[in-house]
Amino acid sequence: MLFRKHSLVIKSYAKLNLSLKIVGTRSDGYHLLDMVNLPLDLHDIVEVNLMPGAQDTYITADDPLLNAMKHNLCGQAVQALRSFSDNFNIHIHKEIPFAAGLGGGSSNAAAVLFAVNELLHLNADQETLHQIALSIGADVPYFFLNRPARLEGIGEIIHPLDCHPSYWCVLIKPKEGVSTKECYQICDRFPRLPIDNDKVIEGLKQEDDALIASAYGNDLEPAATEIVPAIKDALNALRDFGFTLVGMSGSGSCCYALTKDFKKAKEAARHFSKTMDFVGLTKTIG
Repeated sequence: MLFRKHSLVIKSYAKLNLSLKIVGTRSDGYHLLDMVNLPLDLHDIVEVNLMPGAQDTYITADDPLLNAMKHNLCGQAVQALRSFSDNFNIHIHKEIPFAAGLGGGSSNAAAVLFAVNELLHLNADQETLHQIALSIGADVPYFFLNRPARLEGIGEIIHPLDCHPSYWCVLIKPKEGVSTKECYQICDRFPRLPIDNDKVIEGLKQEDDALIASAYGNDLEPAATEIVPAIKDALNALRDFGFTLVGMSGSGSCCYALTKDFKKAKEAARHFSKTMDFVGLTKTIG
């Protein structure tokens, strides 16, 4: 090949779990889920450079918590597709907070899979990439879609939704993150919430926030709140500010408020920036 591309720069988007219902447990201990996900415009930038002749693959990030993590999800993504002679220099410009329930690590892994597939001209089809992504993490395949979707199983069964909800999203996160593994380990100690995702989806299609509010929820919230009590304070603070659609994404600790009112969202972001470890103002996409 005369000309070969050696680098790609990819936006790696966050996701929001608008609603997360635990519906059972597999024989291997994994929880079966029914989730409604919305993609967010909040994103990291992943730079992937093919380094011919390099002795190893190097992954760095702006966030010191992720630096020098050779065996993180991005490292697994490289190992899944490359040959032993292919090495990369990968840098992640972080905007998605760590241990927040927004899928930052999984999104980064999906971006790296896409980049390695392109740079090495592997021509892996979507089904192949889906299976490789699933071997890295249950929610990695979703980030190839980046559309509103209903997810079932452990997150690998993806049903795109025929709707285009448009919300401003205020994100606030306490300083302490939540370990997803720890959250799932204790979540069965708490009663399940009365979540009806059929109604949540109907509310999205009809743009009926009241219907969504009557049916959505997150079955991981009680467990996450026990691990990080500040989550409860964050949720209450968003409600006290006057938002209707308030919740925790994934296993936390990031909390969200959705609104059509940009002025209110902007005021809230400014208000919470004085007290919260992380505050983001973004919007849903897709």
